[in-house]
Formats: sequence, C-alpha cells, structure tokens
Amino acid sequence: MTTRSTATDNKTIVGRAFADLVESGDVASVERVLSDGFVHHRPDSTFSTKAEWLASMRASLEKIAGMQVEIKHMLADGDHVVLHSRRRLPSGAEITVVDIMRFEDGLIAEAWETIEPTAEAASHLTWWAPEER
Repeated sequence: MTTRSTATDNKTIVGRAFADLVESGDVASVERVLSDGFVHHRPDSTFSTKAEWLASMRASLEKIAGMQVEIKHMLADGDHVVLHSRRRLPSGAEITVVDIMRFEDGLIAEAWETIEPTAEAASHLTWWAPEER
C-alpha cells in the first residue's frame, strides 16, 4: 500500500468514526478504530489512556447530543490525519477544534486536541503584540 492510499484510508476511518459519533452518539464507532495503547494528549501536557478517554466521551454524550459540526478541513499525510472543525454545542456556545491523529497499523495510536471558544479567538490573536504603556 502506498503512502497516498494509506493517508486516504486514514482520512476515511476518521471521517466515518467522527460522523457516527456525532450523528448517533456511538462511542463504539470510535473505540473500534483506537489501538489498545491509544493515548489522548491535551495542550496542558496531561494525557489519558484509551479507557480513560472513552469513559470521558461516554460521560459527555448528554452534553453534546445535538451538537452541530462543520468540518472545515481534513488533511492527511502519511500516518497523520488533522481534523479542523467548528462545533455549535446544544448550549449555543461555539468552539473551534483541531484534532491531530497518528495512525499505527491501521488504528489511531495517538491524538492531540486543541479546543478554543470561537468567541475568544480574536483576543488570542494578539498575545504576542507589545503591551501599550
């Protein structure tokens, strides 16, 4: 299998699992595509195991039921897939999410996730600007 077809296959796996999760709340659709040693990384350097991450997903299903998702980009390169989406939660809040997944032997072995409240995005674009005196 070539790198190009592997990347395409990986995008298909992510797309299907994510759509099933959002449309039906089927956490098992994601569980099936995670390796046994799966690790989920967060921006604060914490991480969770497959069992811990799946438990947190199941616990949050009620909060995200009815969530609207707009996929902005899904990119694949070799064993990595990047999913950039905008999500409107049932509460009305909107978040922008970037998920990066690394595949190993056809399964997601690692994932990194960054979530930003969309309403706060403009203020996060100026963090490097010099402070006014």
